[in-house]
Amino acid sequence: MKNVRNTVPSILLIIVLVGFPQISESIFTPVLPQLSTNMNVSASTAQLTMSIYFIAFALGVFFWGQLSDKIGRRKAMNLGIIVYLIGNVGLYFSPTFKLLLVSRFIQALGSSVGSVVTQTIMRESFDGIKGTQVFSKVGAAMALSPAFGPLIGGAIETYLGYKNVFSGLIMMAILVLLYSYTRLPETRDTNKIKRISLLKVTIKLLQDPIVWGYGILIGGINGILFGYYSEAPFIFIEHFGFSSVKYGSLGLTIALASLIGAFIVNISVKYIKSETIALLGLTFSVISALLLLISLQFDQVHLMIVGFFLIFLGLNTTLPITLNLALKGYEDIIGSASGIFSLGYYLIVSLLTYLVSFIHNGTIYALPSFILVTSLIMLIIYLPIGLKKK
Repeated sequence: MKNVRNTVPSILLIIVLVGFPQISESIFTPVLPQLSTNMNVSASTAQLTMSIYFIAFALGVFFWGQLSDKIGRRKAMNLGIIVYLIGNVGLYFSPTFKLLLVSRFIQALGSSVGSVVTQTIMRESFDGIKGTQVFSKVGAAMALSPAFGPLIGGAIETYLGYKNVFSGLIMMAILVLLYSYTRLPETRDTNKIKRISLLKVTIKLLQDPIVWGYGILIGGINGILFGYYSEAPFIFIEHFGFSSVKYGSLGLTIALASLIGAFIVNISVKYIKSETIALLGLTFSVISALLLLISLQFDQVHLMIVGFFLIFLGLNTTLPITLNLALKGYEDIIGSASGIFSLGYYLIVSLLTYLVSFIHNGTIYALPSFILVTSLIMLIIYLPIGLKKK
């Protein structure tokens, strides 16, 4: 374990900081049908609240990655959370759908600090097998936290009204800010940060096929995850007749897949090469997506739930490894490299979530088909990396 300045943040703090952006995204999903009705917009238009989130998120990770190199991880983190708080206040008071989208953009711009700066802190603080194990725990949190979003959002909408989902986000922002301000240490070591132009960092990353491979994997996995949260409410609430609370409880299925995936990585990384584990996880997801698509002819909700569980089990086995290995060799420019890298893969996420809204046709086939094609493309791209011998 590396200890840059004798100040390594706690795992709990890391999980909170990397998790609040994910909850902020998925807490919207149970209220999408109600939002569509109350603001008199179509279902596909309501889903724009998901895709615009990741467009702003992509821009935000680039900005905060650069800023954290200049002013420090701690200052950048706290400033980003303040912007996130402002966006949440805007969501609560937005009288029209257009203003709600603007507030959603601001919210995402601020929350993105929790992704890029936290991952930078982790890469500065941990490496080797310890790094993989820490990333497996945090990777589980990244998938686990949005799993609780629908449950929280569904419960709030059912008992307090969808508007109070936004007031809940305001409260969460205040608590996260207080926790970060009082507990987050500064991990940036100015003596080890190499000053290199942004253009040179970008060119260096673009010329690295390994970075491309891992960027596509991370973007694809998150695109599938949030594509699911964008489309699933219309499948389970409108097609199968679930209540918002019952739909929200399905997040526990994804949470369980996340925990089991993290457990598998923690144990197997001691005996199996990380790249091999990632490859096996992707293969498992492709097979599970194919079986899910085949099972749709029976129109059974239980088969669909099991199918999604197996898909995310495979993806959550792959994700922590990709996060840990993506920027190996870029430690001296990690802040800038993380910002540019995160910009790239979040653009992929925004593209994929927009694609889900584009292919939305009111049937249960669109989402499983999207997952199968996306996971198969990722598997083909990752094969040369996963099979490469050291």
